Amino acid sequence: MISVENLSKRFGEHVLFETVAFQLNPRERLGLVGRNGHGKTTLFRIISGEEEPDEGFINIPKSYRIVHVRQAIDFSRETVLKEAAAGLPAHEGDQIWRAEKILAGLGFSENDMERHPEEFSGGYQVRLNLAKALVAEPDLILLDEPTNYLDITSIRWVERFFLTWPRELMLITHDRSFMDSVVTHTMGIHRQKLRKISGGTDKYYTQIAQDEEVHEKTRLNDERRRKDIELFITRFRAKARLANMVQSRIKTLQKMEKHEKLEKIKTLGFSFRSRPFPGRQMVTAQKLSFAYHSPTPLIRDFSITIAKNDRICIVGRNGRGKTTLLRLLAGSLRPQAGSIGYNPNVMVGSFEQTNLKTLVDARTIEEEILYANPDITRQSARNICGAMMFEGDDALKKIGVLSGGEKSRVMLGKLLATPFNLLLLDEPTTHLDLESCDALLAALDNFEGAVVMVTHNEMFLHALARRLVVFQSEGIEIFDGSYQGFLEKGGWQEEAPADPASDGGASAEQKTEKVNKKELRRRRSELLAERARILRPIEREAIRVENEIDANEKRLDALTKDMQSASQTGDGTRIAELSQAIHACRTAIDRLFEDLERQSEVLDEQKRALDEKMDAIEAQWK
Repeated sequence: MISVENLSKRFGEHVLFETVAFQLNPRERLGLVGRNGHGKTTLFRIISGEEEPDEGFINIPKSYRIVHVRQAIDFSRETVLKEAAAGLPAHEGDQIWRAEKILAGLGFSENDMERHPEEFSGGYQVRLNLAKALVAEPDLILLDEPTNYLDITSIRWVERFFLTWPRELMLITHDRSFMDSVVTHTMGIHRQKLRKISGGTDKYYTQIAQDEEVHEKTRLNDERRRKDIELFITRFRAKARLANMVQSRIKTLQKMEKHEKLEKIKTLGFSFRSRPFPGRQMVTAQKLSFAYHSPTPLIRDFSITIAKNDRICIVGRNGRGKTTLLRLLAGSLRPQAGSIGYNPNVMVGSFEQTNLKTLVDARTIEEEILYANPDITRQSARNICGAMMFEGDDALKKIGVLSGGEKSRVMLGKLLATPFNLLLLDEPTTHLDLESCDALLAALDNFEGAVVMVTHNEMFLHALARRLVVFQSEGIEIFDGSYQGFLEKGGWQEEAPADPASDGGASAEQKTEKVNKKELRRRRSELLAERARILRPIEREAIRVENEIDANEKRLDALTKDMQSASQTGDGTRIAELSQAIHACRTAIDRLFEDLERQSEVLDEQKRALDEKMDAIEAQWK
């Protein structure tokens, strides 16, 4: 167990978190959430001893071993297997088979294990770092965005591995499905404070929303009472017979605690502009083949037709050709055999991770948006910048100073500048936080054109996919149906057991348990997708009502100031008009709050029903 007390960290005037405290108890798997730039990775670095806090301290038991899986590469052995085995505890140095099992689960073949680590891409080298951490069996593993460098089968393997992890884990990831499947507790950095709850991300965000709703209702009630008192004092201060009442209210006003209005947190909120498509078939690819330098093609004799409003997800292990297929469909690569035909009315918008390099460092964010479509106005470009969380002067930042996540948002913003009817997206969630991923999912769900996307995010797969292009060991297949249907009809052929020991000698009871857990996992994933589908429209309507309340509150503030001025001048006619307007505005606010409360009740009821189902699954799982 470790405990954190009164921890603070700031960079200049920017406060990440202040006087925060929490405990990590034995066998807890803790998911850490929060906006990008709010201090998640910094907290990991402080816990691992790589960085010092400004104040506070961390109590770590003696001999408690912490491993922070980093993206920095430092290898000293001549083969992948020897490098992974170097992580074994000293008394288990001969148990090489454990390193082999973990490497296999992370996507390394037998031949790969005999190759030098430096022969691999950066992504696979990070996987090797993860393998070294897992075989070391530390007391606490700190995982920062592990899914960025894992394919879907490896993610599922890591998920199963940690479900039986007997020690502690802290996890940062943008993949909500992966996090909710793994963690026992969720902790968030929110408004420079930490909040920890038992359960997954949905329970955490529900609790935060409820807390802020209570704060805001209390603030509004207090503010309304304060304004009524101030108005009374202003109107009757000069009347001697009411002097006692005025003084009493002045004392009441002095004693009232002032609740500050919570600053609105920037949220990625946008929708893709769709261009009408009069036909049915957008793209027809026939017998495509492509290879880079190998005699064995990555893609061979592959055919597909993309229709209007399709939702196609491309899935499979890394290195099998998913991105290559997307680039062929986008026209940035030419097939070595076969053909691709495009309907003349198709307008393609594409997003690739490698496209980040096409951004010009010397340009501002606003200029990059303007270059995406010369026909848009500067105001439209500014609006897009705002939607991508670059408000005001932030839109004038140079591309060269942006982080990888910020550049991803710029690339998404460029897609908003032009109407498209076909989106080709390669891992668009990689550099986004959980909240931004939710916004992207909603935008794709509402897009009126077709979407073809490479992703390993199972929540996106469950929520969006209507067809799948699956890269398996024996080739590429098209599955007509949902991701859940794919899992039920065989699923992944390449999944290795997560248990470091072989399951070849498992008893009938153990095999039955594995089958049962597979079914529970299927139901769990299905429920997460159902939750997203049911709750998203209700949450969107709640946001609309909240915005309307904000507008009415601003109007009420202006009317109240006018009333104070009219009271001071004794303008009876104006006072009567303003009284009516204030009454109407307050009535509207009350009605909107009633609407918001009804929506909250509906939302709570839906969440309770879904939580009961999830709790039943969790109870069976345990």
